[in-house]
Amino acid sequence: MQKVISKIFDRPSRYGMVGDGFRVFNYFPSGNPIRTQVSPFLMLDFNPAFDFGPSETPRGVDVHPHKGFETVTIAYKGSVAHHDSSGNSGVIHPGDVQWMTAGAGILHKEYHEKNFAQNGGPFEMVQLWVNLPKAHKLTPPKYQALEAASMSKVMLPENGGYVNVIAGDLNGTKGSASTFTEINVFDIRMNSGGVLSTRVPASHNASLLVIDGNAVVNGQQAAKHQFVLFKNEGEEITIRANEDSVLLFLSGIPINEPIAQYGPFVMNTQEELQEAFHEYQSGKFGVLN
Repeated sequence: MQKVISKIFDRPSRYGMVGDGFRVFNYFPSGNPIRTQVSPFLMLDFNPAFDFGPSETPRGVDVHPHKGFETVTIAYKGSVAHHDSSGNSGVIHPGDVQWMTAGAGILHKEYHEKNFAQNGGPFEMVQLWVNLPKAHKLTPPKYQALEAASMSKVMLPENGGYVNVIAGDLNGTKGSASTFTEINVFDIRMNSGGVLSTRVPASHNASLLVIDGNAVVNGQQAAKHQFVLFKNEGEEITIRANEDSVLLFLSGIPINEPIAQYGPFVMNTQEELQEAFHEYQSGKFGVLN
């Protein structure tokens, strides 16, 4: 049985700036999908292709804290640099992914890579926040740099394109990222006329963002920058590209636990939130210049 589509959402009408380097449309939580329908994902910010112009000072987001979840940044155009208080750093280019586990608490900053900033050009990215279950909220911070060249891939039949399997399992191919819960994150690159068929459990919350192009998803048209939300009914998913298209597919077992969130802290109780504030203010997240 096909996985039933709940609704197809248009791109949010307004963008917001995250720092001075990320011009994003927030599909959730401030958009229409409610948290229980997208768990374990907490947030999806999409920066459609935008030319910030050349700059001697790289634009981005300065030092800030996170605790209790993971951030996943996917680069489509342009390059993003990262530094954190655990000593990790890296640069991701188109097709690459940085997967940061904040866990027990971390400071980090993200900004346009120096050479890209100086030259300018189209910049396009997605950032996801992925919740951690209570059992892993205090896991030590870590950083996974996933390069497109070495990422797990599935080639689509008849020259239909390919899929970077960032996390999870696509038709038996395991994703490159290690995760704490059962989730799928697929970076889908389809040629015109290409077809992708797969199955995800009915129990998975599932969604899809059309980054570029347009496609037919389980019989319904999904246009550029639209967001497809599925019901927890059925398992089969078929995507047919009407033109060269880029899509981001997300699914996972929901984390059915209380959420207490304030800004960059995502815990289970208000008491844990207060503890997170105290730890941050007392310097327990480390130091990052």
